[in-house]
Amino acid sequence: MTLIKSISGIRGTIGGQVGDNLTPIDAVKFASAYGVWLKQQRNKEHYKVVVGRDARISGEMIQNLVMNTLVGLGIHVVDLGLSTTPTVEIAVPMEHADGGIILTASHNPKQWNALKLLNDKGEFLDAVEGAKILEIAESDAMTFADVDNLGKITKNKAYMDLHIIEVLDLPLVNVKAIEEARFKVVVDGVNSTGGIAIPLLLERLGVDVVKLFCEPNGEFPHNPEPLKEHLGDLSEKVVKERADFGIVVDPDVDRLAFMDENGDMFGEEYTLVACADYVLSRTPGNTVSNMSSTRALRDVTEKYGGTYEASAVGEVNVVKLMKKNKVVIGGEGNGGIIYPESHYGRDALVGVALFLSLLADKNMSVSALRKTYPNYFMSKKKIELTPGLEVDGILKTIEKHYQNENLTTIDGVKIDFTESWVHLRKSNTEPIIRIYTEAKSQNEADTLADKFIEEIGTLAKN
Repeated sequence: MTLIKSISGIRGTIGGQVGDNLTPIDAVKFASAYGVWLKQQRNKEHYKVVVGRDARISGEMIQNLVMNTLVGLGIHVVDLGLSTTPTVEIAVPMEHADGGIILTASHNPKQWNALKLLNDKGEFLDAVEGAKILEIAESDAMTFADVDNLGKITKNKAYMDLHIIEVLDLPLVNVKAIEEARFKVVVDGVNSTGGIAIPLLLERLGVDVVKLFCEPNGEFPHNPEPLKEHLGDLSEKVVKERADFGIVVDPDVDRLAFMDENGDMFGEEYTLVACADYVLSRTPGNTVSNMSSTRALRDVTEKYGGTYEASAVGEVNVVKLMKKNKVVIGGEGNGGIIYPESHYGRDALVGVALFLSLLADKNMSVSALRKTYPNYFMSKKKIELTPGLEVDGILKTIEKHYQNENLTTIDGVKIDFTESWVHLRKSNTEPIIRIYTEAKSQNEADTLADKFIEEIGTLAKN
């Protein structure tokens, strides 16, 4: 069982010992630290925080603990209830709130939950802000409100609809063309809030929706990470229903993957590539993704005369570089679309609307669309960390060994070879080393990944 305290927030498994897992005491402790930090940002009479959650079994319990902790600090709470990460993100500025908290562990299995923390723009906190909250949590320097100055909780269930309206109003979302195309789509909502939000959006676009695992009860029917090996049921359903394609999201709806009409994966990495292709064809400009994302985004960007740059892994790092480079679209190769015209956060609803607009415009099947993009193959593997393993030392040794190659070390070690690349990094959210490789064939990508797994294993023994 695990508790991970990082600049990304607090994440862990439910139950067990305080400080070792995400227990009620830990939830209160870190919600308190966030509330204290928020009040330190500016001196004002009233503070407000937006709180929402995915459909995890533990979600209601954790949300009630978090909200009432904020109330105890004299902070007013807007309770969105069942929501999505991007919905909470857009709600924060719409509410003129001071921050937001999303209760979700993203793609992690059902025993996990987390507090994801937002600033007053509805964007994730940066490293300095996250570190300050961890410092407050460890210091116990918290003062709570007296009985006459407690906060209040206000429920607001309108924001999922408001989010959909905001997406439909985006200038590049071609509602008319999508309606005329009369698409049929299967949606795998992994029994979380994507099973509410994605069908509602599609229905507003005139799409014939077939629901699969769209009951928001938190009982994930398969591993909730939207990867090929977890999506056999979706593949079968797409073919059986003769659908135009399939959609799958993670539990908090910030990651998006597509499946073609044959039940084959479009490729999670190519979600951003396709959406960028559509946006760049109408608003040429620059793009950003993280270091573990496919080279195909670079190729598509350069086709339209733009410049591509890679950031360190982590949404806050992607957003920071996007703002610096004034990009028109960016995101992460895990199916995370960040479209500044909407907001600076990964948003599967925006991605669905842009992808549908692209399909309606090109009037081709999803499998045919996939063939129009550069063909790269990725391998994504993990190494479980053993206690006491000196990961930084291992990465330094690898960096030295490959010093004559094209190296990037802003986030672990990335080695760019002529026809392939490998990125090795310690995860911020799980006790693992992530190994990403990309090459011109799946066998080459897998072989490259296995080579570095063996190399890390050898170094770990020495």
